[in-house]
Amino acid sequence: MTAAFRSEVFEYANTVVEWMAATDPMFATGAGVPGYDALLPDFSSDSQRRVGEELMNHLIAIDGLQPTDAIDRVARQVLLERLGARMALQSFHELERSISVINSPLAEIRQVFEMMSTSSAEDAQVLAARLHAVRGSLKSWRNSLRNVAVAGQLPAVRHLQGIADQAATYGEGAFTELAERAATSCFVDVEASGLRAAGEDADAACRELSAWFVTELLPRAGTKEGCGAQRYQLWASYWTGTTPDLDELYAWGYADLQRIRSRMLEIAAELTPAASSLVETAEYLDADPARRIVGVDALLAKLKSFTAQAVLALDGTHFDIDPRIRFCDARIAPDGSAAAPYYIGPSEDLSRPGTTWFPTLGETTFSWWRHASTWYHEGVPGHHLQDGTAILLGDSLSRFHRLAGWTSGYGEGWALYAERLMDELGFFSDLGDELGYLSNQALRAARIVVDLGLHLELAAPEDLGTLGDLGDCSGKTWTPEMAVALLEEWAIQDHETSVSEVDRYLGWPAQAISYKVGERVWLEARAEAQARLGDAFSLKSFHAYALRLGPLGLDTFAEELRNWDGRP
Repeated sequence: MTAAFRSEVFEYANTVVEWMAATDPMFATGAGVPGYDALLPDFSSDSQRRVGEELMNHLIAIDGLQPTDAIDRVARQVLLERLGARMALQSFHELERSISVINSPLAEIRQVFEMMSTSSAEDAQVLAARLHAVRGSLKSWRNSLRNVAVAGQLPAVRHLQGIADQAATYGEGAFTELAERAATSCFVDVEASGLRAAGEDADAACRELSAWFVTELLPRAGTKEGCGAQRYQLWASYWTGTTPDLDELYAWGYADLQRIRSRMLEIAAELTPAASSLVETAEYLDADPARRIVGVDALLAKLKSFTAQAVLALDGTHFDIDPRIRFCDARIAPDGSAAAPYYIGPSEDLSRPGTTWFPTLGETTFSWWRHASTWYHEGVPGHHLQDGTAILLGDSLSRFHRLAGWTSGYGEGWALYAERLMDELGFFSDLGDELGYLSNQALRAARIVVDLGLHLELAAPEDLGTLGDLGDCSGKTWTPEMAVALLEEWAIQDHETSVSEVDRYLGWPAQAISYKVGERVWLEARAEAQARLGDAFSLKSFHAYALRLGPLGLDTFAEELRNWDGRP
């Protein structure tokens, strides 16, 4: 062990991060690990096999490490749990066969360019090199997909068609436009720097990929939409770090959806007494000029100022927010993205700030009542505060824990809890904003019902009732059409968003349940601590301690909170 690390566990955690960066240069860029920005991953089957072998070697080595204290114990547990969950997926080729518009090498390749530095001639050279690497990286992915097709494990048509369409969209000039922007930002000539040629080559590679999907993969596409219970449980453990009881979860999710909907109907009756549905109330709010933001520039300004205002309101009272993470950027998501907003954390050295991303889907007018709670989720006190806090904890969290320990149940659970916290603190005093918050809560509860329902081919609840033009759907086996209708009518999501959401669920098994599963654990941990500590309980101290634990599997997180003594 070198003096640079507090223990053998921390030293080995650093070794794993360096291995991950070399294996996946896109992870390196996202984490801020230098030296890999000119490269893209090898997605071939041979490469995936080697990754699996090295994962097993790492797990064996970590199992032999002896923790020196509580910090080491948690660091070791994070390594074992996260790498073990990844190993399980790798062993069953799940990472190769479970693809969709939102989670595929194509989408990840397009996104990584938005995280790269573009401020110098040297940056331009690096970006051009990575653009030239697009073709080879996509070719390696095709190698892997051929083997998936031969094994008869291709996903359903909707996912392959969606990726083909996405590739076609990118091929219309997405990378050339990116190269032109970079040339301007880097103060170099787009032609002489090679950026235009590199961008055009990447665009052409996307067009070729799209055509290959249509001619080679679509005719061999699977017909089954759901993944089945065995695969689902594997993914559920990966996303949450626990093993949920799926039958109990399905019943609980529907009960929670009904609870949320009951309050939504109360608000709708007050806002629009003559309306016959939640959709009509949503249309009334959408038509209110006072609730609209007109123009993309105005939207970006609103997103940034909204998070800044949240920081001012919460810092020093409910949280102590480090000055280094008080700023959260906001950007427009690249064309071809899924319909949902998302967040990408800061680089390791904080030179790239945490950033929220808004997919406009070509729109130029936006209804803010629908998005306020989402920006508490993505920004502060949600993902940005959570991720930024972890990045700063180099003394108590291993490098792997900070950069690669993300667990959706803990992370998305906190962000959804953050929305609820803002409601508890009175930030949705306007009924329209409260309805927007509740619609997002309803969306996450509906995700449990339809995600489980679709993948496990479950019957809808017996009292579900009528869904749009589909008639009475009570007791019927869930279909994508029923799921879309439920999101439209019960969670008041627009049609395009609802379709995108259902496509996402079917292509990303069990990820959708991690939000509510995680929020449930956060709420249970808070309630247990309040009951156990009594007057010694402090909400601010609870948040400080829980966030400083860093991302954990939900089983480990719950155990750590049960041992909390009340100190921040």
